[in-house]
Amino acid sequence: MRLKRSLFCFILLFPALFVQAQSHLQAGKELLSRILPGYTSLFIVEDAPGLAGKDVFELESRGKKIVLRGNNGGALASGLYYYLTEYCHCQITWNGSNLKMPKVLPAIPGKVRKETPYEYRYYLNYCTFNYSMSWWDWSRWEKEIDWMALHGINMPLAITGEEYTWYLVYKEMGFSDEDLNGFFTGPAYFSWFWMGNIDAWGGPLPLNWMKEHFELQKKILQRERSLGMKPVLPAFTGHVPASFKQKFPTAKLKKTNWTNGFADTYILDSEDPMFARIGKMFLEKQTELLGTDHLYSADTFNENEPPSDEPEFLSKLSARVYEGMRQADPDAVWVMQGWLFYSDRKFWKEPQTEALLKAVPNDKMILLDLATEIEPVWKRTSAFYGKPWIWNMLHNFGGNTNLFGRMDVVAQAPAEALNDPKSGNLKGIGLSMEGIEQNPVMYELMMENTWRKESIDLNEWLPKFVYNRYGSKNKEAIKAWNILRKTVYTVPADKYIRDGAESIIQARPTTDSSSRWAKTKLNYEATEILPAWDALIKASESCKNSSGFQYDLVDLSRQVLANHALPLQRKFVAAYEQRDKQAFQKYSKQFLDLIGDMDRLLASQKDFMLGPWVADARAWGRTEKEKAIYEMNAKDLITLWGDKDCPLNEYACRQWSGLLNDFYKPRWQKFFTAVRMDLDGKKPLNKEEFAKEIKQWEWDWVNARKDYPVKPSGNPVEESKKVYQKYRKQVATLF
Repeated sequence: MRLKRSLFCFILLFPALFVQAQSHLQAGKELLSRILPGYTSLFIVEDAPGLAGKDVFELESRGKKIVLRGNNGGALASGLYYYLTEYCHCQITWNGSNLKMPKVLPAIPGKVRKETPYEYRYYLNYCTFNYSMSWWDWSRWEKEIDWMALHGINMPLAITGEEYTWYLVYKEMGFSDEDLNGFFTGPAYFSWFWMGNIDAWGGPLPLNWMKEHFELQKKILQRERSLGMKPVLPAFTGHVPASFKQKFPTAKLKKTNWTNGFADTYILDSEDPMFARIGKMFLEKQTELLGTDHLYSADTFNENEPPSDEPEFLSKLSARVYEGMRQADPDAVWVMQGWLFYSDRKFWKEPQTEALLKAVPNDKMILLDLATEIEPVWKRTSAFYGKPWIWNMLHNFGGNTNLFGRMDVVAQAPAEALNDPKSGNLKGIGLSMEGIEQNPVMYELMMENTWRKESIDLNEWLPKFVYNRYGSKNKEAIKAWNILRKTVYTVPADKYIRDGAESIIQARPTTDSSSRWAKTKLNYEATEILPAWDALIKASESCKNSSGFQYDLVDLSRQVLANHALPLQRKFVAAYEQRDKQAFQKYSKQFLDLIGDMDRLLASQKDFMLGPWVADARAWGRTEKEKAIYEMNAKDLITLWGDKDCPLNEYACRQWSGLLNDFYKPRWQKFFTAVRMDLDGKKPLNKEEFAKEIKQWEWDWVNARKDYPVKPSGNPVEESKKVYQKYRKQVATLF
């Protein structure tokens, strides 16, 4: 009887399983056709059952064809990428790809089977959606989702278009468009709006933007789900419009201010009955429109402290936030960014952290250890007190452009944590960078951990990375990367360096050697990367046709010149202090020439150009007014960040062609003019007065209408050689 019942259940279930299998096989085939359009007939795509809820893929040869098997579209994509990197020596990154396939597909000697030890492979940070993705259209998103699938991602944060869902909810609550005008930010500031830090800045936000990006979100979710991903959607954390206090006078609101320069924001207390009501309304509306995978992101106190540090208060608060999710979705799982435990350890001591986390059932919360490679918070929180958690590499802050990373940590630490009996309920790995499209080696390396339980041997992995990237086993190229591994990609254990140094060029003109955000402290000696520069220049004849090599050569050349700016700055500062007009003229001119040479070098690589960023922003506007708003957003975020007195200026600074010549260089020229007037006895340098003037100039620049080149000019290898010939000896002697 029991056998008959089991057979009957299987017969009922089989059609659904068959449809699901056919669906993910189709998704895998479609991805294959996008990645290798001329090779689809040489691959056979088949189903492979998962293992205890974890993904698997298999590869083997069948005649002259390659069989790809996977338990979902993402596993199939990972299998494809494994074949491309291990057998065809190809590579796909944001900054250059090598898809030069062999004429005959290499055979696989025996079956290859890979099982991931990680249930979750998380992707994205709220900040990524603005520091990198502010102006993306579907074409760019489609490429990114394919990149995710190829690299094993199955748990992406998905918050595009969230503002439209909120618009609909508040309209249903009786708010007018006028009530909401002071709520929604401009498009470059959604990340901090969604996290409850700011209102209105960079707006007003046109309704057509909301609708268009909501439609974009539908496409994003459909594609991610087709590839077996479970997107993390937003939930309510208490952030409400300022007009809420007029609409609901008895509501219990907390006024907060994230940082100077922005208006106050209002957080609805979780004790207020409206909190649960709004949270439920939002999730029900979102599920109605977008569906759900039951994973919800909510960060209640992102860089804002709670009103009390009493554990009982924090426990009740956490329970109420979760209850708001559960009422709308009984299967809800709260995904929390653990940034608060990293950024504010003075508040979040053990009793406070434990109280916040333990109030939610273990199977209803997932913690993101957001910057594990910098500081593993799990080690000082008893592995988050039993909660499932994810080991993340944050790596990049603000989308800054510098060579930097902790290569050895990323190669070893995830597997060490996985095999550590003290790591508790470690369930995944992930990427939580604030900005992408930089340092591709670090992201290839991190996601190499997906399909293994043991640490990565960099002595084996790095030469393979170089071969796949350049399509050539060049000894000089490998030599260069071994040097980079030990310099820019190593942070000494005795030094606390959160992220890579920026150039003094990007600092608001100063006689100091650094500024608040344009930090110049390197994790290596500047001269130590010169032999790597020598080696890549030598490798250029062999590797020059590789797009990845072209990017890397420009990037390393950029880094050398960016570092060289600091000793030049120290020279002209010393000349000023010694009243040596001749020396000041010499070194200030060299400094300006350096900026111009960097701009010309970076113009040869689209990844290092301001023009596409501004043009893509303006392209979303329907009217000239909208285009102007978006252009201002684009330029403001990467320079002032806020208004002219914003303390976050230069936080998201970039070394981009167009930005160097049109923003950084004129600032320094104005500074040098003021210093020369002082040296000539015409007007003493008043640093406070100069700062006030330059802030106004910066604000005028942010709001100006200007087009920049959108297509690269010059050959990246030849431009790199030019700066090498001009600066190699000068750099070595001046340091």
